[in-house]
Amino acid sequence: MTAIAKEPPAGLRELLAFYADAGVDEALNEAPVNRFAEAPPPALPKGGDRVPATAREPERTAAPASDRARPAQPRQPSIDNAAARPTTVPDEAQATLARDLARQAQTLDELREAMAGFDGCNLKFTAKNLVFSDGNPEADVMLVGEAPGRDEDLEGLPFVGRSGQLLNRMLAAIGLDRTSVYIANVIPWRPPGNRTPTPHETEICRPFIERQIELIGPKLLVTLGGPSAKTLLATTEGILRLRGNWRSHTTASGAVIPAMPTLHPAYLLRTPAHKKLVWRDFLEVKMKLREF
Repeated sequence: MTAIAKEPPAGLRELLAFYADAGVDEALNEAPVNRFAEAPPPALPKGGDRVPATAREPERTAAPASDRARPAQPRQPSIDNAAARPTTVPDEAQATLARDLARQAQTLDELREAMAGFDGCNLKFTAKNLVFSDGNPEADVMLVGEAPGRDEDLEGLPFVGRSGQLLNRMLAAIGLDRTSVYIANVIPWRPPGNRTPTPHETEICRPFIERQIELIGPKLLVTLGGPSAKTLLATTEGILRLRGNWRSHTTASGAVIPAMPTLHPAYLLRTPAHKKLVWRDFLEVKMKLREF
């Protein structure tokens, strides 16, 4: 008798696609777990009677006064030593170290090496690659996003996924491409599950992107998305209020760079009606370049 292959449940393909877009790209266990299966009944003793409650749960006794005076210790998760990774707790000392390393870097290669050796940001230990930059270091235009996504983490380059493909088309619309711009991110490591970086993580990584901008010395800066604009333009305004208006970024050496805040390509994929706003912003960039 020929076995008939069962069709996958309806919607399974869409569910898996949703998980992939959300950053769920690794299994936690070798075998699948049925979370909806009922738990087996408790085992019976040899005599056939159920285990008395007093046998299942020993009676709690009062702790000695000396023990009660001690603060409760948090339970530590069990971690396989072979799989454990070194981690650090982000603090002001790590932010200070990042500033010192960034300031000491005299070239882009030195900056990249310093970032690769920096262990002060926990995002490094969950990411697969350092996403440093892409494009032409001699370009007049530098674009800065917030953080890498899954595709960027795998390839070690910024804006190579769906949002990167849209960014390529946006650049082509004003006569630019990846050979005529320089692209980087405020955060060089992918946050787990594409979550939003914390303010502390952003502050620790900020000296690196600021030094990167200073070493590139672009004539124009384009910030992609609200987090990038707020970090580099020292503002708390929302991106819809910021976009389309020229601002400025001042480097540590005192150089003032015109900056155009605009919407992130990932946002445009979710809200395509706002593409017209970014088109206006990029036309401003095109017109500004004619002044140089």
